[in-house]
Amino acid sequence: GDIVLLDTGDYIPADLRIIEAINLKSQESSLTGESVPVEKNTKVIEDEETGIGDRLNMLFSSSLITYGRGKGIVVETGMTTEVGKIAGMLDSTEEQVTPLQEKLNKLGKTLGIAALVICVFIFVIGLIQGKEPIHMFMTAVSLAVAAIPEGLVAVSTIVLAIGVQKMVKKNAIVKRLPAVETLGSATVICSDKTGTLTQNKMTPQTIYLNNKLLEIDDLDSHHHDHNVLLKACLLCNNAVINGEQRIGDPTELALIDLVHLHTQNDSEFENTAIRQNELPFDSDRKLMSVSSLNHLYTKGAPDVILQRCTSILINGQKETLTERYKNEILQQNQNYANEGLRVLGFAYKDLDSNDIQLDDENNLTFVSLVSLMDPPRPESADAVAKCKMAGIKPIMITGDHVVTARSIAKKIGIYEDGDLSIDGQQLNQMSDEELDEKLTHISVYARVAPEHKIRIVKAWQKRGDIVAMTGDGVNDAPALKQSDIGVAMGITGTEVSKDAANMILTDDNFSTIVKAVITGRNVYRNIKNSINYLLSGNFAGIICVFIASLLLLPTPFFPVHLLFMNLITDSLPAIAIGMESGRNDVLKEKPRKADDSILNKSTFFQISYEGIVIAICTMCAYLTGLKGDPLTASTMAFATICLARLLHGFNCRSSQPLSKIGFFTNRSSIIAFIIGFALLHFILFVPAMHGLFMIHTISINQLLVIYGFALLPTIIIQAKKMLTK
Repeated sequence: GDIVLLDTGDYIPADLRIIEAINLKSQESSLTGESVPVEKNTKVIEDEETGIGDRLNMLFSSSLITYGRGKGIVVETGMTTEVGKIAGMLDSTEEQVTPLQEKLNKLGKTLGIAALVICVFIFVIGLIQGKEPIHMFMTAVSLAVAAIPEGLVAVSTIVLAIGVQKMVKKNAIVKRLPAVETLGSATVICSDKTGTLTQNKMTPQTIYLNNKLLEIDDLDSHHHDHNVLLKACLLCNNAVINGEQRIGDPTELALIDLVHLHTQNDSEFENTAIRQNELPFDSDRKLMSVSSLNHLYTKGAPDVILQRCTSILINGQKETLTERYKNEILQQNQNYANEGLRVLGFAYKDLDSNDIQLDDENNLTFVSLVSLMDPPRPESADAVAKCKMAGIKPIMITGDHVVTARSIAKKIGIYEDGDLSIDGQQLNQMSDEELDEKLTHISVYARVAPEHKIRIVKAWQKRGDIVAMTGDGVNDAPALKQSDIGVAMGITGTEVSKDAANMILTDDNFSTIVKAVITGRNVYRNIKNSINYLLSGNFAGIICVFIASLLLLPTPFFPVHLLFMNLITDSLPAIAIGMESGRNDVLKEKPRKADDSILNKSTFFQISYEGIVIAICTMCAYLTGLKGDPLTASTMAFATICLARLLHGFNCRSSQPLSKIGFFTNRSSIIAFIIGFALLHFILFVPAMHGLFMIHTISINQLLVIYGFALLPTIIIQAKKMLTK
């Protein structure tokens, strides 16, 4: 019920119903995401479903008065204001567990149960065979340690950290490590329009002058008609550009840029473009006029300008504004509107005096229509095409009008024939079932409120999709938090949006998201390759112990052998695999499904096949050594499986054979192999280590047998890759 007096520069303290508005404009970008100030009035709005962006008789808490003055009556305060509702949504929205975290948790449980079953089985078989319980218990526990890849957490963390470093170089700051991979598995990217897909800078497009369309570059300040237009653009303008400093309405700044483009170093133009008196713009007249050297220049809404004109400027001559001319101008104005362009009309007249009154804004001469828009970033179309190639659906969600949004979306490829575009009011009228039915066809959402964004994100998540959401305003924060990965803008983004997001783009560019998708997919590929390496090697060790137990043979590995394998042959090559350089061809792959397990059928088959090959070669070396004594056999089995696994690290770098990816393209893998090879031979050939590691001295011939059987799995696996890839 309080009355609030408002003037330019005032911060709005609560949600207000406007009761007096004099040229009143408000900056509501924190709520709507649109940077252009909104003209306000006192007209009653009958429709209760009107969205925030269209409530022109309201002012909202946390907004700013950028122009004019007025009065408002307080209708909402605190948490019941529109910005308060956003704060409430942020509190009630839970952060999502990333797909990688879910998959690793599920994998850990599966491996834990499998290891427990195997250990109990081995222990029971040993007892049945009459072996010492304490010895079998130690073997079973050691086998459990070997079966579960404890290094997996460390490896995945290191690989994700490397991914974060790569992302920083590509203008993306990741706040949570798993978010690197999440973006790689995204199936839907909901992007804001202004500043992300577009340049966030109003730019003149084409000009309708002399009854024809002109490109911006075709203007000439020495041509009479062009000169009149440029003077009107400069004089009917309250914006200021001083070097890098740009102050004022984005549309007026664009008009000054247009003038500067054609009048730099033109002293004659500067001397004749002198502003003397002004009739300020107001929302009732929808006009602004200035006087300059006995001329009146007027800027305003095209339909209003036309009503005030009686003549038209054609090739330096004033001709009567006939119905034909009027219809052609109105048709061009409609064409611009259909393209989502903002249009301004310009007119002028001669004056007897530079003192101007409202009555002077009649009997004008029509000069021109100028179309403006916030143009798409040059790289946006290519980024959208890459998204579609990668099987990701890009969606535009904006606070702008639906025609403008659809026009931009069409230019960059988000909106195609057969797609739908809806506004917040239409979305309100849809049931959840209707939305679900049309969801995959809707490419553009316009005039949306914060609750709409959350609804859109949840609707996609309900279908099992992984959703990335971009945003910069306070209004985006709840949806950023609800999405699987929230991406905030680093330049234009509010602190609230950055706090709610998982990732921040330092260049506010949609194409950076595509680069991050490539990095994310490569990170997942590397983690999966590391898991393949760890599990196939561990599986080989389990098979060896299992076969020896079934055949009543001495244990091929002592507990200390299994621990050495776990510490050295598990960790170093797995980390090296995680450092494999990424490739852009991952964009040609379709996104993984949210419920796709790391251990799917093909991966399980690959792990089993590689583990069996390594196990067979290890058992062959073991049986060769068994001709001597059990300790020699155990030593040969241990050395063979360690060396085979170190070499297997090269196999797991990629699904492609080494001949295609190059042996020397990952120096980390070579270093890991050299360190593992050196430590293994240190144990084998330093007598002081033999007692500690239960090692028997081996001959040169036995060492050659170990080398042969250790190299054989890599030869077999590489041969299979060359035949199948």
